[in-house]
Amino acid sequence: MNVGAPANGGPATVVSFGERLERVFATQGQLCVGIDPHSWLLRDWNLPDTAAGAESFGRAVVAAAAGRVGLVKPQVAFYERFGSAGFLALERVLADARQAGLLVIGDAKRGDLGTSVEAYAQAWLSLGSPLEVDALTLAAYMGVGSLDSPFTLATANGKGVFLLAATSNPEAAQIQRAIVADGPHSGSSVARAILDEVGQRNARAGAASVRTRTGLGSIGVVLGATLDLATFGIDVRQASGEFRTPVLAPGFGHQGGNIMDLISIYGEYAGGVIVSESRSVLSAGPHRIDEAIERRVAEVGALRG
Repeated sequence: MNVGAPANGGPATVVSFGERLERVFATQGQLCVGIDPHSWLLRDWNLPDTAAGAESFGRAVVAAAAGRVGLVKPQVAFYERFGSAGFLALERVLADARQAGLLVIGDAKRGDLGTSVEAYAQAWLSLGSPLEVDALTLAAYMGVGSLDSPFTLATANGKGVFLLAATSNPEAAQIQRAIVADGPHSGSSVARAILDEVGQRNARAGAASVRTRTGLGSIGVVLGATLDLATFGIDVRQASGEFRTPVLAPGFGHQGGNIMDLISIYGEYAGGVIVSESRSVLSAGPHRIDEAIERRVAEVGALRG
């Protein structure tokens, strides 16, 4: 899915995650359906709170999403809680999503350094891995540079990553709004420093690319839809870098974010925003999730004109 045929008989070219995301936006819009088998959702769906129930739930969501949206985002924790059986269930959900041609964002929020974070990257971003996804959420608490291994592997395999920058939970603000004391981002908030570092990396990747037009980079950030981003030091009127930074935006729907505010929240980044919705769609239940997805697709699409 992420390897292009060579034009002149040479080696196959890797299609970047940013390019594939642009194609999804152009053909199927910006909505991403979460796959979050909460205990209460499994109960509402008349499924057992087990690995088997989570598998049935996830595969049903994939079936409903296929052909209606281009992106799904399984929350790994809801499978991991069942141990090895849960991981097997997740592998089957991911296999269904790949077969359906969906771009899959693995919401695992991994973060480490050295060979440990490299191993995480191999698990989620390697071609042919049982847990292979198209993009992975990462935490840069030990510094953006600690994630060089995932960046490298993602680039080689046409994958993407999304770094937590400004998240919706109130506990995060104290750290994410803190001011960087020294270094190249001195004086910026932590959230702004992560955003700027990502933008610079996308710009360097764009400069090295054979592409000649502006597009989306393959490294993105997570910016919550319920936040006043200005209080995090983020000016959404200025999207830095020739290659725009994609934004994974949780918080719409159940958490209170209003899709009608997409442009006012994200400004110059709005065209690269992945509108992530989980409970607001999943709570429609197994017999009405199709129409819930279609309704949200139409509402998000209306903002595109």
